[in-house]
Amino acid sequence: MLSYEQITLSVVEIAQKAAAFIRKNKGRLEVHDIEEKGLHDMVSYVDKQSEKLIINGLSKLLPDAGFIAEESGTSLKGNLNWIIDPLDGTTNFVHGLPLFSISIALMEDGNIVSAVVLEVNSKECFYAWKDGLAFCNGKVIHVSKAKWLNQSLLATGFPYNDFSRMTSYLQLFNELMRQTRGIRRLGSAALDLAYVACGRFELFYEYGLHPWDVAAGTLIVERAGGKITDFNGEPDGIFGKDIIASNSLVHNEMLDKTKKYFKVFPVEE
Repeated sequence: MLSYEQITLSVVEIAQKAAAFIRKNKGRLEVHDIEEKGLHDMVSYVDKQSEKLIINGLSKLLPDAGFIAEESGTSLKGNLNWIIDPLDGTTNFVHGLPLFSISIALMEDGNIVSAVVLEVNSKECFYAWKDGLAFCNGKVIHVSKAKWLNQSLLATGFPYNDFSRMTSYLQLFNELMRQTRGIRRLGSAALDLAYVACGRFELFYEYGLHPWDVAAGTLIVERAGGKITDFNGEPDGIFGKDIIASNSLVHNEMLDKTKKYFKVFPVEE
């Protein structure tokens, strides 16, 4: 039987080694080092090398596990698969903004059982495992105790290539600006989730994310006492098209608003 705690602590060490590589290469990027994967979607040799370092370490830890990785793609194997974002916040990294992270999660039979989110510059490491508590650098963390949105600081993300739901998004944004203590856009969904888990934000919401953006953060939020659903209140998990992560107490109030503005969801071909 797997020891989720020991696996998680080993993953922390792997993430720390990749973070050291990223810090070493911070500020060294040239224009020719940056590739465009899609509209406003960038990647650099730092993302790719970080992912290689992480996959190498994880392969030694669990040789039979597969991968869902942002840069190298998907190679699923059996009931154990890693979900990896080697540099969440690439745009921040490329532009010299010091807020980006590494996100690593282990999925067993479709459920996240181990999670690590490491902020590269501050070296704050958030982690959790199945049936355990949530931690930041060894200290137990909890979501905040705010009961209402008007007591809350929120986080969100701005879509950079999927603008199909922008009208609804901006209508919701307009209402939340008026009814909360503020809305922040940090540029790393993994960190947004980690900051909900430790009580810095009461709630995070966004649409158009990928599994590697949220897989680790969702478990950390839940083990810190928070709640995760989609905009309809369904537990779609890491493969849903949108997400609300909260301290649980303000969740239903937020759902009333997302259901109000996001009534029709686009259907994929």
